[in-house]
Amino acid sequence: MLEIKVFGPGCARCEALMQKAINVLAELDVAADVEKVSDLDRMAEMGVMATPALAINGKLKCSGRVPSETEIAEWIKAEAST
Repeated sequence: MLEIKVFGPGCARCEALMQKAINVLAELDVAADVEKVSDLDRMAEMGVMATPALAINGKLKCSGRVPSETEIAEWIKAEAST
């Protein structure tokens, strides 16, 4: 099962990223453990310097922006196939 983490303090952009990730998972019919991380220490451990940020299976995919659903889908497909 995939592990997806959305990093951010809870701002509108962070919530938008969380919703996009959930939408893509539903569209692709992929099961994943989705977690919202707002703890600054955990963000620092992952190397997150700007929010929102997205990590899939422990790999930071983006930071400081809200990626498109197409980008998120590509990352999820790549991680699901490994």
